[in-house]
Amino acid sequence: MALKFLKTHLHLFVLLLLPVIASAQNTPEHDAILSVERIWDRAAHNAFTSLIEFKGTLYCAFRESNGHVSGINGSIRVIASEDGQNWHSVAHLYEQGIDFRDPQLSVTPDDRIMLNIGGSVYTAGKLTSMSPKVSFSNMEGKSFSKAQNISLDPAIHTGTDWLWRATWHKGKVYAGVYQPKKEKSVQLVVSDDGIDYKFVTTFDVMEGNETTLRFNKNDDMIAVVRRGGRHNGAIGVSAPPYKNWKWNALEQRLGGPDLIVLDNGLMLCATREYLPSKEQTIITRVELNGKTTKLLTLPSSGDCSYPGFLMQDDTLLMSYYSSHEEKTAIYLAKMAYLPAIFESTKSP
Repeated sequence: MALKFLKTHLHLFVLLLLPVIASAQNTPEHDAILSVERIWDRAAHNAFTSLIEFKGTLYCAFRESNGHVSGINGSIRVIASEDGQNWHSVAHLYEQGIDFRDPQLSVTPDDRIMLNIGGSVYTAGKLTSMSPKVSFSNMEGKSFSKAQNISLDPAIHTGTDWLWRATWHKGKVYAGVYQPKKEKSVQLVVSDDGIDYKFVTTFDVMEGNETTLRFNKNDDMIAVVRRGGRHNGAIGVSAPPYKNWKWNALEQRLGGPDLIVLDNGLMLCATREYLPSKEQTIITRVELNGKTTKLLTLPSSGDCSYPGFLMQDDTLLMSYYSSHEEKTAIYLAKMAYLPAIFESTKSP
């Protein structure tokens, strides 16, 4: 009798527990995230990533130093992988007295990798100058040139200029130049070679800084802009020649944002989420009217974010950095593109 009673109640307990287990597993992260691999952690602080595919090989660039901003100037590491799991170093760029920051990778029209780098100089712990730099790979992507200074249009050059990310489109490369001493601080520039840039327009965004530019099928340029302090980010759109912009405030703050515009027009933004008790790396869907929908939270905490997006067929790849495991390290997440998660009109 006692055994029968136990079996009956155990059966009822399992039946009651199954919905709880199913609910715990049936999260967007459980369904979409295929893997998250720690791909580099050799420096004391590994951060600020960019990700591209070049001739069938993945390339990831990031900064190595001893802290987010610290006494040891940062250097830039570029690593590569043919399978997304086994990585090796391709380049290590540094310059005495200059803090190399926020590397950004892109592919040039003549089929080389372009590497943009922010160059900051600190005197007695205070930022005194910023000079954007650029390096190019050889045709095989096996080596990179010494970083050289970028030339900015004299109409906007200040000496504290940061060309944060460059994006190629129809043979020209565009970028937002962040100038912290100005209230309307993002200047849109364009270049034919990635070295000499001409002024296009000033973004009508107060306290803007880190800016990602992308293009849709109509050749419209879309910009997401991080803003200083606790201000929410901004999103803007412009048709060629990209002088007249329409802006809206986003529904969330941004930190190191990357934006990808999919073939179906969907826009995904990966960024740092600022919660009252913690910070983490998330993927959101963004719209031109400023609406944001949080989709996924990646394993992350603390000093984190600065992702790089890449779409391969129906798999979304994303590099980012985080501090949730012992030290600040570089991660690669692989996610299945599931319309029920990414395209749903309801927040998961």
